[in-house]
Amino acid sequence: MKQVLSLPGRRWWTGLPPAAGAAVMAAGILSVGLHLIGFEALSLAALILSAGLWLVLAADFTARLVGDRGRFRAEADTPAALTAVAATTVLGTRVSLLGWQGLAAVLLVLAAVLWPVLLISAVRHWKRRMPGTAFLVCVATQGLAVLAATLAAPLHRDWLARAALAAFCLGLPLYAVALVRFDFREVLRGAGDHWVAGGALAISALAGSKLTASPVWTGSAHTALRTLTLVTLALSLGWYVFLLTAELRRWRPRYDIRRWATVFPLGMTATACLSAADPTGVAPLRPLGEVLLWIAVGAWLLTFAAFVATRRGTP
Repeated sequence: MKQVLSLPGRRWWTGLPPAAGAAVMAAGILSVGLHLIGFEALSLAALILSAGLWLVLAADFTARLVGDRGRFRAEADTPAALTAVAATTVLGTRVSLLGWQGLAAVLLVLAAVLWPVLLISAVRHWKRRMPGTAFLVCVATQGLAVLAATLAAPLHRDWLARAALAAFCLGLPLYAVALVRFDFREVLRGAGDHWVAGGALAISALAGSKLTASPVWTGSAHTALRTLTLVTLALSLGWYVFLLTAELRRWRPRYDIRRWATVFPLGMTATACLSAADPTGVAPLRPLGEVLLWIAVGAWLLTFAAFVATRRGTP
């Protein structure tokens, strides 16, 4: 009886696709956003959830590496595998905000080690027409920029700020390359990951806001970073409106694991607005970010409810 009862839980977490990493990213960025507006209890709850999911996926990742090399290599060739990097950087950013800089630094190193391997593998297997996961090459790179820039000040390491700037500058052309290959038909038929088209710009804006706030950059460098932050944020908000309009036109209520890749851009856009308000001097971004954050929280709850509904009756 004990073995029978354990099977459903085992089937739930073993063999999850790389796209499941978006669930870690979604909970993690909501935790960051909720922290920024002072809802610490909810923020910590989201952090615990994100960290728990990260540990589950890390265990599954390791088990697959050791016991099923064929499947591991096949999944590592897909852009979705880069959620391993992005999820680690988002979790690390929230951990840093808790003051746990040592753990955040470890997560940064882990993400930095995984990043070139998964990035090169994914780009080598790109196709002519790609879904929204293609933009994860930008998201993962900008995630490194966000975490490095977040750690630079508390660790008093200016080289981390410079490394963050390098990642930020690399992430922008990677976005352009992904955009060229993006299949725009996904806007109306995608299962959720098409929202990463906007989320990649939002995390670029978040990285830009962290760099703009850094004392390392002054004068013309600071002005350029502020301008890039506002431009990428404006473009991400444009994508937000465009994608939301498409959702309303072609309603897709059915649960799909890729829907967590919708929640993440919603939360990232909100967090980027909140983070950019002070360093750019555009105060209205904060109330806009608060509104968008609660929309993202609502989207998370709806997606979770849809997930629970699919689990009912599972043998």
